[in-house]
Amino acid sequence: MVALVAYDEGLTQLPGGQVAALSERDKRILAFERGWWRFPGAKEREILEVFGIPVTRYYQLLNELIDRPEAAEFDPALVARLRRQRGRRQRLRSARLD
Repeated sequence: MVALVAYDEGLTQLPGGQVAALSERDKRILAFERGWWRFPGAKEREILEVFGIPVTRYYQLLNELIDRPEAAEFDPALVARLRRQRGRRQRLRSARLD
């Protein structure tokens, strides 16, 4: 599954400062996160190939995305899993600092 996708940084702003529903890029990110990778570094290579953005930026976008209610409505199980994983990683980092 390799497709070149244009890098769309912005969200569509509606009158009154509201943000529109999920963009196509947002939906592609969520679909991408449903996948599994067997080898170290494979996911990172796919991120660069599919989205054409740095891996760090991809994860910034993903973290912003899973905090949005629209993402949870679009794919509740996936977003719940991603939030749990993020919380687990945050707890592990906190424990190492103590």
